[in-house]
Amino acid sequence: MTRNLTTAAIAVLAVALPVSLLAQKPMQTGMDHGAMMNDPSNPYAKAEADMHMRMMAVKTGDAAEKWTRKMIEHHRGALAMSRVAIAQASDRETKRMAQMTIDKQEKDIAEMQGWLRSHGKPAQ
Repeated sequence: MTRNLTTAAIAVLAVALPVSLLAQKPMQTGMDHGAMMNDPSNPYAKAEADMHMRMMAVKTGDAAEKWTRKMIEHHRGALAMSRVAIAQASDRETKRMAQMTIDKQEKDIAEMQGWLRSHGKPAQ
């Protein structure tokens, strides 16, 4: 049995969901990381593509271990992007926030690595 949305249900969704979500195209199953890395207007392209590929490569463990491993890669992506900001941004406040991010993410990664080890899992 299939269910069709009524006009009223569609109207409720249209009001409840942000317009930006309704306008988005569905995410493609295969992201073109090569195109992402070759975008000359984005100094963060390589860090973003690397982070996404490493997060998607995590296949080991239950939900807790996978989350931890994916978050480690997510935080490593934040480190890489923060290093780009420190090297290339001209705004002093941005550089300060990027350094704060590095300090925090390194601590978070160490904590997650510790969780893996304490649960008999190899760190990454």
